Amino acid sequence: MFEKFHAEGLISDASLAKVGDVSIHSVFSVHWELKTLLYLGVFLLSGGLSIWIYQHLDSIDHTVIVFGIALVCVGSFGYCLRFRAPFSWGKTVSPTIFYDYILLLACLTFVTLIAYLQFQYSLFGNSLRLAGFIPLLILFPAAYYFDHLGVLSLGITNLAAWLGIVATPLGLWRSNDFSDTRLIYAGLGLGILMVLAALLSKKSGFKAHFAFTYENFGIHLLSISCLAGMFHYFNDYWPLWLLLLLGSVAWFYRRAIFERSFYFLVIISLYGYVGISTGVIRILWMINDVGAIYLGLFYFILSAIGMALFLVKENKKMKAYGRL
Repeated sequence: MFEKFHAEGLISDASLAKVGDVSIHSVFSVHWELKTLLYLGVFLLSGGLSIWIYQHLDSIDHTVIVFGIALVCVGSFGYCLRFRAPFSWGKTVSPTIFYDYILLLACLTFVTLIAYLQFQYSLFGNSLRLAGFIPLLILFPAAYYFDHLGVLSLGITNLAAWLGIVATPLGLWRSNDFSDTRLIYAGLGLGILMVLAALLSKKSGFKAHFAFTYENFGIHLLSISCLAGMFHYFNDYWPLWLLLLLGSVAWFYRRAIFERSFYFLVIISLYGYVGISTGVIRILWMINDVGAIYLGLFYFILSAIGMALFLVKENKKMKAYGRL
């Protein structure tokens, strides 16, 4: 339209150029906004169906519920099998715009189906651990076969739940009883397993982009388990747990510097700071003197300033390399 006005002499060359600049610079991508809305829609649909089923258990035949959930699950998996991209050891591109979300819906409904069959019909008898293990046989293979990070995270979360650990960021502290030594060692072992899986993914080149997800779970599980060990064995073996925590922090620090990941650097810095501060408080508590209180105040003031300066320095260093 503006070109027509320009041809008729109604606008000048400079005005047409300004209009072109505005039209070019006003275009922006809403890719991540749409992906977020689609993922949110899948979770809301899955959660809404679960709540609706729970509220209408007495008025709906259980066979109809099982058939409905199974139909959604099978239909979703059928769609993904029909349109999936050829399998690759590396990262694959989603063949359709809705592919990733339908696959996530298929896995969520499968987990819901297993849980409902166990709850209503005791399909696996009294073995709740077996009921929790069955989804793992589908989630992990599906994550690799269809190349889906969301399904991989769902599989890791279910693996943690099978071991008795709530592996969500808030649930790690709120829902886990870290006074249970078995839970501490389970979290420690799972964290080490996640780190080994990340290393294996990178070394072999088999789905190397999964390594970040494994490392992300590994660093949280390892660090929180070490902190829980410090709190649980506070009067006896807490220095050993502190050394283990600092060892894992040193390991992840090297990985963060190598990969230029400021995210991991912040995470390990916070965990290391909490662990060291816990040890300092323990030592000052043993002194049991007024001077120890002042020393503690000076420690927290100076250490907080030091932590901020350290992160700012490392951030500038990483930006200098141009890789965050």
